[in-house]
Amino acid sequence: MPLAMNRDVFITAAITGSGSTQDRSPHVPRSPEQIANSAIDAAKAGAAVVHCHVRDPESGVPSRKLELYREVTDRIRASDVDVVLNLTAGMGGDIVFGGVESPLPTVAGTDMVGATERVAHVAECLPEICTLDCGTMNFAEADYVMTNTPGMLRAMGQMMTDLGVKPEIEAFDTGHLWFAKQLVAEGILEPNALVQLCMGVPWGAPDDLNTFMAMVNNVPDEWTFSAFGLGRSQMPYVAASVLAGGNVRVGLEDNLMLDKGVLATNAQLVERAHGIIENLGARVIGPAEVREKLGLVKRAPKG
Repeated sequence: MPLAMNRDVFITAAITGSGSTQDRSPHVPRSPEQIANSAIDAAKAGAAVVHCHVRDPESGVPSRKLELYREVTDRIRASDVDVVLNLTAGMGGDIVFGGVESPLPTVAGTDMVGATERVAHVAECLPEICTLDCGTMNFAEADYVMTNTPGMLRAMGQMMTDLGVKPEIEAFDTGHLWFAKQLVAEGILEPNALVQLCMGVPWGAPDDLNTFMAMVNNVPDEWTFSAFGLGRSQMPYVAASVLAGGNVRVGLEDNLMLDKGVLATNAQLVERAHGIIENLGARVIGPAEVREKLGLVKRAPKG
């Protein structure tokens, strides 16, 4: 296929994630203040979009508490830095089975709630974007399953659309794209969908370029896509995604290192990605252009 490089690229910074990375780097933010400040620094470095999870401020364990999301949102919105806010809606679908001989009952770590509760912080904070993990998947852990049934995704997707918040489809494999196209066909998601291609997450799509291009080739022409790779693949996927016609995601959610033995900050990862994009001959665009491109509206959280 001919090269279809994207010449106007936006960077998403994934600030903290929900993995157990809080004790592996002092730069992984925990408190709402730390998360917001790291997001603001990433925006100053060139990120047009910041993708935020929240954590318990003391332990660093991932959280779904609405008040933590609200504080992060308020701090970012009150700053003098403009950035598109993207909040996760991926939590609340976690099953940890009891083991291969006694899978039920489920054990500690299981967190299963209904669609309305999974989207409650989105309804409160009204970000421009929130994520929609478009399928169920085994992750690296032996007995953990990320659970997103078709019925749950239809319900959450419709709630997001009704709220005027654009879902960012998280596609961890080609089947997730297949179902996302079904959500568009059913009118649950808008035709100009936004998708994040998540490469190299065990056990989804591996991060080889053949698989990546299979993912890219399954994205409809009228959609906007971005992509990321994990760890040492993060920066190569900045180049790969731009060359394939997409946008990029970097950040501490996906990679802790700037160079071998050197722990990164979110701002440093954004700066590195910014340089790669410009050296390829593309232009990094800001939040105002992203809103225009994706049809987003910046709104204040509910009073």
